[in-house]
Amino acid sequence: MSGTPEQGSTAGDGRGPAAAGAVWGDEERLTGEVEVRQTGTKLEPRHEYTVAAGEWQNLPDAVEDDLMVINMGPQHPSTHGVLRMVLTLDGETVVDNQPVIGYLHTGIEKNLEYRPWTLGVTFVTRMDYLSPLFNELGYCLAVEKLLGIVDEVPERANAIRVALCELNRISSHMVWLATSGMELGSTTAMIFGFRERETILNLLEEVTGLRMNHAYIRPGGLSMDVPDNFAERVHKVLAHLETKINEFEDLLTANPIWIERNKGVGILTAQQCYDVGATGPILRSAGVSHDLRKAAPYCGYEQYDFDVAVTDTADAYGRYLVRIQEMRESLKIVRQAVDGLPGGPVMVADKKVAWPAQLALGPDGLGNAKDYISKIMGESMEALIHHFKIVTEGFVVPEGQVYVPVESPRGELGYHVTSNGTNKPYRVRVRDPSFIHIGTLPALTHGLLIADVIAAVASLDPVMGGVDR
Repeated sequence: MSGTPEQGSTAGDGRGPAAAGAVWGDEERLTGEVEVRQTGTKLEPRHEYTVAAGEWQNLPDAVEDDLMVINMGPQHPSTHGVLRMVLTLDGETVVDNQPVIGYLHTGIEKNLEYRPWTLGVTFVTRMDYLSPLFNELGYCLAVEKLLGIVDEVPERANAIRVALCELNRISSHMVWLATSGMELGSTTAMIFGFRERETILNLLEEVTGLRMNHAYIRPGGLSMDVPDNFAERVHKVLAHLETKINEFEDLLTANPIWIERNKGVGILTAQQCYDVGATGPILRSAGVSHDLRKAAPYCGYEQYDFDVAVTDTADAYGRYLVRIQEMRESLKIVRQAVDGLPGGPVMVADKKVAWPAQLALGPDGLGNAKDYISKIMGESMEALIHHFKIVTEGFVVPEGQVYVPVESPRGELGYHVTSNGTNKPYRVRVRDPSFIHIGTLPALTHGLLIADVIAAVASLDPVMGGVDR
């Protein structure tokens, strides 16, 4: 007989009995028994997993004990980037979850070893792309500590750093609310979250020239001062955001569907958080009041009045409550920073670190202002040469190594920076909280249904740009 399937048969995919000359007639479809005719060999009848394969109770008993392994990702809309999870399932229940990373590897840490210290800011700001200012701040604080100029950074620069980072924290949590809502079927939350985030990105663009990846925070201070109407613009944005956060709570906090999908899902106890090093909203949702802005203040955080948001549910719903409260506390911090904004410069006076002229945006929001260019070109040839050398070659940092952590929207973001006494880093090692939290997935999702895996992963708020680096 020819190896071509006859009319009324179903061709296989090369792996099942329909391959290489299988004939599936109507009788075989109904009974689930398949006869393969090839070189005179007849196989034993077997059951097929098809809709016409008969009653499920007639399947072999061994099938009831089989586990199934499937891939979720890396191209999946609910994995917050190119994250792959290899799920072992017993029916629809997760028995094991092995995360696979590396799909977004950028080599940023290695690239830093070939760039002057200041240029490193343009690399680190692109790792966790939802909170770029925190990467800039952590890196610059580490460089400043190596240089021994932490106390020389102007108060105005520190106040602006705090204000912008807290606005960045709110915008990051807005994205989390938007994406988490979308994954659980709340398109309204998605629209609200991305819409309100725009108000913050527009403000950051006015200050830094870019909506994201700002490269605004520099070793020794800031690249430029804020606009004259900064305080007025910030207060307008704060008033707007305060009402919108209330809308978020009205939409989700008491929503029975939101509660059902998040309460009791993705539980990580305080001890489990300690075991793996989980920090941020995950640790605080387990009842631990740990926040680096309080525990190890930097940039003058000890001067600000705010509370650490804590719950004790240890689940996805608790992480939602923590992030909502954190946004409210960030509003308080920004308001205090702007109201008490001191005058003065925004860069250290050390000419070996600071650029000779202060950067400024042009009237179109792009490029450099005319006054800035005139100052560089018009002072003296010596000043121009110095400017050229410090921009292209950078400054030398004394030998040593430091570890500096900051409290990012996702938890402890740490920079371990090593200098060998040259104008480039010897090694920069980043402790990204998303990388740590991805390691909690086996414990976080064990025993959950597949649908609840989505909510559990979303509650971690991982950003794969920070995981792979």
